[in-house]
Amino acid sequence: MESILIPEGLTAASALFLLLASVVTSMITASLGAGGGVLLLLLMALWLPPAAIIPVHGLIQLGSNAGRTALTWQHIDWRVVAWFAPGVLIGAVLGALLLIELPPYLLQLTIAGFVLYLCWGPPLPSAALGTGGILLASTVTSFLSLFVGATGPLVAAFIKQIHRERFTTVATFATAMTLQHAPKALIFGLTGFVFHEWLVFIAAMIGFGFAGTWLGLHLLKKISNQNFLRIFNLLLTLLALRLLWQASQSAGWWG
Repeated sequence: MESILIPEGLTAASALFLLLASVVTSMITASLGAGGGVLLLLLMALWLPPAAIIPVHGLIQLGSNAGRTALTWQHIDWRVVAWFAPGVLIGAVLGALLLIELPPYLLQLTIAGFVLYLCWGPPLPSAALGTGGILLASTVTSFLSLFVGATGPLVAAFIKQIHRERFTTVATFATAMTLQHAPKALIFGLTGFVFHEWLVFIAAMIGFGFAGTWLGLHLLKKISNQNFLRIFNLLLTLLALRLLWQASQSAGWWG
């Protein structure tokens, strides 16, 4: 029974820790807008087998964002979602067909640079935030997401340029990431990753994450739009700085 509940490579203690971490990280994303997914990825990397980290994390994030979408559906900007969806398909197909090998540091530098610009640079022109800009942003980030698991901050920073209302930002970002994670789960399944060994654990992580989302949305009600944007910018900046550090490590600039 334990082997069904706890996949190979995890202990009861590490599985319990990750379940509790799912609550906390989902609460962070729901209340502050972003950051929880990256933190959960770092924690999962401590115990999960390397081949399982990205596929399992992607499916957990799919469920977590879907839960956040369900709880905030009345705040979703469906115009943004309508133009984001086709870009997800285009980006995923291009990524699957090209299967190019890009240097990790180049991707990390690119994403970090765009995140910092979107947080602290001048506002994007209105044309870039229209339907064409949304489609292009979706296509590019969906393409990149197949090669590096860190496009969430970039999507969040782009949506922040469109909306200043905290609930609309959180809800639309959750919906966009639900769409973006769905093809990744399919692609990993088609390439041979054995999901059924992890399904019970993944379902438990999603369930605990849903509880964290519920708590986080209640905290979000207590934060003003102005304070939310300040915290959101700071959090995205920290994530971008982490990507810059990863890029320096990947490129061997410090070694």
